[in-house]
Amino acid sequence: MLQGTGSDVGKSLLAAGLCRAFTLRGLKVAPFKPQNMSNNAAVTADGGEIGRAQALQARACGLAPSRHMNPVLLKPQTEVGAQVVVQGKVLGNAGARDYHALKPSLLPRVLESFAEIGRGRDLVIVEGAGSAAEVNLRSADIANMGFAEAADVPVVLVADIDRGGVIASLVGTHVLLPLSEQARIKGWIINKFRGDPALFLPAVDMIAGRTGWRSFGILPWFADAARLPAEDAASLHGRTGGEGAIHIAVPRLSRIANFDDFDPLAAEPDVRLEFIAPGQPLPAGADLVILPGSKATIPDLEFFRAQGWDIDLLAHVRRGGRVLGICAGYQMLGRAVADPQGIEGAPGQVAGLGLLDVATVMTGEKTLREVEGVGLGQPVRGYEMHMGVTEGADAARPLLILAGHPDGAVSRDGRVMGCYLHGLFAADDFRHALLSSLREGRAGGLAYEAVVEDVLDGLAAHIERHLDVEALLAIARGEG
Repeated sequence: MLQGTGSDVGKSLLAAGLCRAFTLRGLKVAPFKPQNMSNNAAVTADGGEIGRAQALQARACGLAPSRHMNPVLLKPQTEVGAQVVVQGKVLGNAGARDYHALKPSLLPRVLESFAEIGRGRDLVIVEGAGSAAEVNLRSADIANMGFAEAADVPVVLVADIDRGGVIASLVGTHVLLPLSEQARIKGWIINKFRGDPALFLPAVDMIAGRTGWRSFGILPWFADAARLPAEDAASLHGRTGGEGAIHIAVPRLSRIANFDDFDPLAAEPDVRLEFIAPGQPLPAGADLVILPGSKATIPDLEFFRAQGWDIDLLAHVRRGGRVLGICAGYQMLGRAVADPQGIEGAPGQVAGLGLLDVATVMTGEKTLREVEGVGLGQPVRGYEMHMGVTEGADAARPLLILAGHPDGAVSRDGRVMGCYLHGLFAADDFRHALLSSLREGRAGGLAYEAVVEDVLDGLAAHIERHLDVEALLAIARGEG
């Protein structure tokens, strides 16, 4: 099990790399994360949803994602509350205090999923969440040491040197843990190192002397990590992709979800993809504005207006600009969004942006399915993950045909469109057709899926070069 000295130390990426490295060695490997908090989710073949990071880790193992790979998924809706997904299905909404009280009842289901994932496998790579030393939450923990002790798995601690204070974070974690948990940790990995590793060598002995834990290696910064899907919206701060001629702008909503939809666009050499921070105007010269998915459509529609983006978007359309909405972004583009049952917040109805002649009513049934079809005359595939039914005159001009049924809508002049399909930009021919329609003579030429596979292989090779992978495998086998 990989646990961290904090959040965003690189556990997800390291787990994906180890999954690929051990798979390339011929082992049957699977990923597992007991509890995850993310609005970037993936649909599984068995009709559930899990964190997107676990879907990438499954891919690294050559496996289809399973709802058991991430049995508890928290999808934040407010600062103190989240939708709780258990073994792929929505259990309900809970505030932070309510969820803390709920966690002990979820541990048996977490262990059940862990047993299911381990069946027939040589190795399971488990990823923790946040910090191993969140001692204020330890009594009900199912994400870190609470799980490790219940499942009796050895732990390796991951620390991020790029943020500073790495020696204190490792030694401080040791100080805060009880003796049984100190003993469960077999060693540590320094991640995101830049510069000359020889300068850090005195610290290796210092950390070992203070903790009794060994080093499994110092992992240098892996620049190509930026080409893999990110899990946390914090990674979007100030993010742009490419310097190409086609300018695509994405407003960074407060509850943005499934923003990895845009990774294939960011990877295109001919595209400049820009996430627009709150308080900043939508760029006047953009070729395309894409409204992304959101965990809460009505609150984020209000947030969109509060930034003045509604005015910017209308001006963009008047200038002849193009607009595309994905999932919640599609819903926002319509005449109205109604939530009579209070599924995403307080019951009510708000006016939409009015750029598509459709309206949405939230329903209690969540659509979760992998699907494929056709868009812009090209094959597409991806997944639907939404609540709500959207209907109206512009839906008679669907953007996509999925499994033989229409999806989405296109305005009468063809400049505004939307759909529910996540992942459609990963379809190379669809993406290239869209880009060529934005600027004559410009088009993408990237084979995105091949890029992801190459990066995973490169990450595995990077790990093999710099970490003691044999020692990691030995402790997983109970030999270290």
